[in-house]
This record gives sequence, structure tokens and C-alpha cells, in this order.
Amino acid sequence: MKAVVITEFGGPDVLRLQDVPDPVVGPGEVVIDIAAAAINRADLLQRQGHYPPPAGAPAWPGMECSGTISAIGAGVLHWNLGDQVCALLAGGGYAERVAVATGQLLPVPAGMDLVDAAALPEVTCTVWSNVFMAAGLRPDEVLLVHGGSSGIGTMAIQLARQVGATVAVTAGSAAKLERCRELGAEILVNYHDEDFVAAVRDATDGRGADVILDLMGASYLDRNLDALATNGRLVVIGMQGGTKAELNLGKLMSRRAALIATSLRGRPADEKAAIVASVIEHVWPLLSSGAVRPVIDQRFPLADAAQAHRLMAQSSHIGKILLTV
Repeated sequence: MKAVVITEFGGPDVLRLQDVPDPVVGPGEVVIDIAAAAINRADLLQRQGHYPPPAGAPAWPGMECSGTISAIGAGVLHWNLGDQVCALLAGGGYAERVAVATGQLLPVPAGMDLVDAAALPEVTCTVWSNVFMAAGLRPDEVLLVHGGSSGIGTMAIQLARQVGATVAVTAGSAAKLERCRELGAEILVNYHDEDFVAAVRDATDGRGADVILDLMGASYLDRNLDALATNGRLVVIGMQGGTKAELNLGKLMSRRAALIATSLRGRPADEKAAIVASVIEHVWPLLSSGAVRPVIDQRFPLADAAQAHRLMAQSSHIGKILLTV
């Protein structure tokens, strides 16, 4: 089969479409004929040599895909040849086919295009597991999402609004903030010329954010603590702003707050399966009804993965970027 491989660590041009061995279906697995895969920032890090795939995963990138089941391994129940699915992957999505454990499979939501469904697994599992399962966002609380126009951000806005929370976002342009507003965000902060701590506290009568979903890491740590409400929960899911920072325990303790740091890709299979099951139960009905939808910026052919990586690196997109097979 064809796959986009990393020929050496470096810039986007190291991505090349090449022949690789077909996946072999194992017990408890299916093979998916891929219709589309989605780009994630972790893919850029992997291309640069900073984020290797877990043991046993394909060497080529791709953490989510959609497609049709073409082979079924021993012991697989409840899935059939020809089923349209999307999947959370440890790697291997930039390809024509991939093998995946059934615990990481999700049915394509009713009424959704098969290609568009590739935009769902990573964002829904990340947002649901962090904002709701780990941080326990409740109705009438305030969620602050950094990078509100990203794939993660656009899904977080919609899901938080569905439970009755108020959403604050940071983004880098008026156009991105307007799209966030259309999705339901009410507190809009342009991080180029506004202080998000002051903006969130002003908008909440000094209370702050009950939950903060942060992809920046070190560079935002202290300011995020300043923005937290009493009993707030700071959830760090990315390190775009660095990995090391000084933690002011006094601020954390004075707010009786919690700092939660998570990753999804390297979790054990049973943990991923539990997250996927919860997403199917709670998020999939919202997708099937049309109350929540993925936001897709652009689609590229699989052979143009390098161009798609350049677009993501520029941070000019809103929502998800897809590769179509």
C-alpha cells in the first residue's frame, strides 16, 4: 500500500508517499481502508524527531482516520465488513490502510460524510476526556480554551455550550475570534493585544475560569493560575510554549485548585477504550443530531501531506486539516 513516510527528521519536504507493507490484522483488530486522515500538531513534532510513535505503532504519522472495515481479526464482535468507521490511532493514519484495535473504533455518526468523520476521533476524545472526565466541567461554570480556533478548541466550545457552560477563548485574529463566537464562545480574547487574565476576570466579575484547557504549557503556567477561579482546574494538554516552568504552589493552594496534565496517544489500550466508549455514549448523539459538528478548514490529497503540514505550521487555519485518500 501507499503511505506518507518520514524519510528523515526535518521540514515538511521529508514527507514522501512511498510503498510500505500492508497491515496485518491481529486478534481483536480490524483493518480500515482509509478514506481520510486528519493532521495534528503531534504529527509535526513526530516529523521533526521530537515525538516518536509508541512501540508497535506504524512508523508513519497519523493519529486519526475514517474509512471502511475491510478485514476482521479473530475475536472481533459487533463490527462487520463494510462498516463505515473512524478511529483513534497511535500512528499510521497517513496511509491507504491501517490496523486498529476495536476499542479505538467509533461508528461514523448518522448523517455525516465519511471523509469529514476523520476530523472527529482525536478532538472528541481529547476534549471529552480532559474537560469533562478529568476536569468535570459543569453547567454554569466558565471554560477558558487557549487556541479556540484550533480543532481541539472548536470542538471544546461546542461541547461546553451543550452542557450549559460559558466559554472564553484566546485566538490570534479577529477572524478566528469571530468563528469562535459563531460556535458559541462569549468571552473573546485576542492574545496579541489583550491580557487574557484581565479579560476573563473582567467578564466574570472577578471570579475567573473554573476550567482552563491549555495547549501552551510552560509559558502560560503562571498566568493560567492567575486566571483560575477558586476550586478551578487547569488541564495542560500541550507544550507549544515549552516544557519547564516554575509552579507557584501558593497560588494553586490559595485557590484550592488542581493542575492536571495528560496525554492521549501513549495511554494503555484499556484506557483509550474507556474514553472512546464514553465519547460514543455522550458525544456521538450530539453529532448525529447536528447539534455539534467538526470544523474543517481544508482537505488535501494524501500525496500533498507536506503542503498540509506547512498550513498547520503557519497557524492560519481554523479547525481541522484533512488528508484524503
